[in-house]
Amino acid sequence: MSTNSRIGILHEDGTTETIYCHWDGYPEHQMPILTKHYDTAEKVKALLALGDISILGERLAPNADEPHSFKEPAEGVTVAYHRDRKEPMRPAITHKSIVSLTHENWSIPYYYLFDERMGKWLLPTED
Repeated sequence: MSTNSRIGILHEDGTTETIYCHWDGYPEHQMPILTKHYDTAEKVKALLALGDISILGERLAPNADEPHSFKEPAEGVTVAYHRDRKEPMRPAITHKSIVSLTHENWSIPYYYLFDERMGKWLLPTED
């Protein structure tokens, strides 16, 4: 069974942009990766540009000489549905606030938001 999450950014105006992540969404897995490897708004925006993902990795993309596919991902590389499985692009979704994001009927237990103003990760959870 998968542990789903949404990963995104909280903009200074209070809006959020998030993508869906299918696997290993629990904090023990995602928070160390997010805080160490996606520690700026620019890095988070690059992650969001991939659209929905299967699993979060330490790296956005493989090295040029490194084999990478949806079925056989390179070690530590984020696996994206559009890029790696050639599915239609499912871009980040914008909500007007954290409340509207977390009250959407997602059935998702974990939400990870990088606070653009504070420069750090927040962990809002489902009510």
